This record gives sequence, structure tokens and C-alpha cells, in this order.
Amino acid sequence: MNFTLDKFHDECGVFGIYGHAEASTLTQLGLFALQHRGQEACGIVSSDGESLHQFRSMGLVADVLNEDVLKTLKGASAIGHTRYSTAGKNTIKEVQPFSVACQHGQIAVCHNGNLPFAKQKRSELEKQGAIFSSTSDTETILHSIARCEAADAIEAISKVLTETEGAFSLLFLTPKSLIVVRDPRGFRPLNLGKLKDAWCVASETCAFDLIDAEYVREIKTGEMLVIDEQGLHSSFPFAEKPRSVCTFEHVYFSRPDSVIFGKSVNQSRHQMGKQLAVEHPCEADLVVPVPDSGVAAAIGFAAQSNINYRQAIIRNHYIGRTFIEPSQSIRSFGVRLKLNPVRNLIQGRRVVLIDDSIVRGTTSKKIVQMVREAGAKEVHMRISCPPTISPCYYGVDTPRKADLIAAQMSVDEVCRYIEADSLGYLSMEGMLEAIGFESDSSCVACWNGKYPTAVAYGQPTIDNS
Repeated sequence: MNFTLDKFHDECGVFGIYGHAEASTLTQLGLFALQHRGQEACGIVSSDGESLHQFRSMGLVADVLNEDVLKTLKGASAIGHTRYSTAGKNTIKEVQPFSVACQHGQIAVCHNGNLPFAKQKRSELEKQGAIFSSTSDTETILHSIARCEAADAIEAISKVLTETEGAFSLLFLTPKSLIVVRDPRGFRPLNLGKLKDAWCVASETCAFDLIDAEYVREIKTGEMLVIDEQGLHSSFPFAEKPRSVCTFEHVYFSRPDSVIFGKSVNQSRHQMGKQLAVEHPCEADLVVPVPDSGVAAAIGFAAQSNINYRQAIIRNHYIGRTFIEPSQSIRSFGVRLKLNPVRNLIQGRRVVLIDDSIVRGTTSKKIVQMVREAGAKEVHMRISCPPTISPCYYGVDTPRKADLIAAQMSVDEVCRYIEADSLGYLSMEGMLEAIGFESDSSCVACWNGKYPTAVAYGQPTIDNS
């Protein structure tokens, strides 16, 4: 049995540093802080000023990036990547950073995002003789850079990405420089930090906290930042496009201790919980978060509604992904591997469960059943975002539209399916107001089906790296 909770997965986190004697060790720590963004594989490429050194492996950061490995990753600059893969593509060939040697020298790259038209680009490159070693859309960028007529790697990167549509927060490493690029719509987060005389970049600011780096600013939408021995060189080579930052970063993906798109994630979730209580009040005895993603919203809901908050569901943080299911069926076996109720808190009480989202509905149904079996008198479900009705094509692993329960059922039908006494979703307007986002500068396609860009064939590419 291969078990994970029924959630969206952000497919990776990136970290880079330039100008520090312990670059690979600090990159390992940065990736450790970003482990929640990808838990199946990780890798680091470092530079000693002359050559690039690479290590990639399946597994968690703490398990595979050990001291012996870090000793081989020499130099004062490095980039790293931690990855979550889609089913069937979980192999070492897909693990980033990728690196090549080409006419522009040695180049390594790691990517958070997705390129919807990579499948067509890959086909074009293969007809021109390109040989791919992975199914990742990121590899098409490297092949295009290698073939680009340009004076150097930096010019080639700029030219190729100017013609690239999609979501990309990219880190490139050459022997002499760290190049940071964020797409002109700004789908995925990317941040700049400083550690004494060294510069660092990361998907989330929590990575800076771990290494005592100072958060400087967000990498701007459409910005290309070159970091070398002369310092920082910022440019904006792309045509300006409407800003479309991923709202789901604040709903679920990012750690609550991060600042994402310039705003505190914890504060956003707390405000979403308060607004949820305003929009969908409930007479109950207990507000209970579905851990861990429902905690901040549940605290906000409890504060606004003046109902007792208790962590009456406990999460096991030490679980792996694969288990043998007992031949004699145990009800809610999969969910109980990760979640277990505190019976003496729940028994005889009216419970409000707070979660960040409902995807297929299967996990929510089992959690409601589990809480009822623990003795709850009533079970009410409240969700701190709108109904999720469309898949993401910008770097998030999501089910097909046909598998998203809210795309197939009304709210009342979903409520009956999960066997809750009531169900309430936060409105789009309430969610955006709670975060402090403007509707015309946020990507909310997973809730309204309106995509900021064209989507190839209406389907995601081969791999959302």
C-alpha cells in the first residue's frame, strides 16, 4: 500500500548560494528547510570556480546528503533542489539539478514550476538531433541554451527564456556565476537573502532562518539576477505580463513561518480562518484542525467564533510512504497511519474540523468517519479556500479535473459524500482579502478554471518538475 494524504503537492523547492566557503553544507541545510516542498529526491551542484561538481539521489535530504557527499561538493557556490515526482516518473534520471557541458561551458539548472509547451519544444529538439536523458520539461531549457547562438551562457539563458512560456523560478550555476530567473508572471515564489558577504536565494524564507541569513527581498517578477565576484546585476529581459502569483502557496504549500510574495503565510492562514468563521458560522463545542495544514486557520476560526480550540487529532510525523495493508480490512487504515483522534476530547462533543482543501474527498470522508467513531456528536467540515475544480499546469501535481470532487458535485453533494453534518468553503473574495491579494494579480485557476496562460492541449506536460 502506497499512502499519502489526499493533497496537492508542490513539486519542488530550490536553494542557491554564492560566495561562502561552506556553500554545499549551507545548501544542504536550505534544502532541509524546504523538504516539505519535495520529499522523494534531492541534489546539489557546486562550483569551485573552475568546474561543477554534482550529486543527485533518491531520498530525503538528511538521509542522502551526508558529510561524505558534501566533501565532494567543493567550492564557494552551489544550487540545490528537492523534488516531489508524479507517479511512474520517480527515477534518478529525473532528479535535479541537471548539468551539461556545451559551447557556453558548464551549466547546471534547477527549476520550480512547469512549462506547458515543453512537450512540443521537446519534439522539435529531438527532430534536430537532441538526446534527452529524462522526461522533465526543465531539460528542454538546457538543450535550448546549449544550441543558442550567444556570446556566453548568460546571454543564452536570457534569449531562451524570453521565448519560453510558463511558470519558472530557475537557478543556474556556471563555474563563475549564479543566475536567478523568475518568470514575468511570478507564478512560483523566489526570494533573495544575505549571509555576511554571501548571497543566497530560496523558494521560501524559512530556509534563510535556518542558516541565519537575512531576508533581503523577493526576486521580482520577470527579473534576471546574475551574482558573480563583481556583485549583483539585475535586469528585466522579458516582455511585461500580468502578475499571477500562486495563491495556493498561502493556502497550503508554503511553511507558515515563511514570507511568500512579501506576506506572512501564518498571518494569511489565521485571517482565512477568521473569515471562514464569519462566512460559515457553526454552533459547536470544539474547533479541531486537520494537522498540520489546518492549524493556523483553525486558530483563527476559533478566535473569531469564540469556540474552544483543541488539537484533538494527532499526526504521526515519522511515517514512510509504503505499508502492507492488513488482509483483514481495518476501517480508515490509510488515514490512521498518519492521523489519530484524542477520544476524550472528542467524545460527546460537536466538532468543527478545519482543513485547507478537499481534493478527491476520500481522505476527508475517512477523517469524518474517524472523528465520529471517536464519539463526536456532530462533525462539521470547514475549508479555508474555495472548492477546487481545476488542475494546475504551473508546477503543482494535481489530479485530472474528473477526479476533483468539487468539479463533479455541488457543495451539498460533497457534504453528503464525506458524511459531514455541514460543509462550508471560504469564498474567493474572502480568501483573497484575508491574504491581501488582488484578484487581477493572483493565479486562482484551480478554483475558477481561468488560466493566466494558454495550456498546451488542455493538458499538463510530461513532467511538472
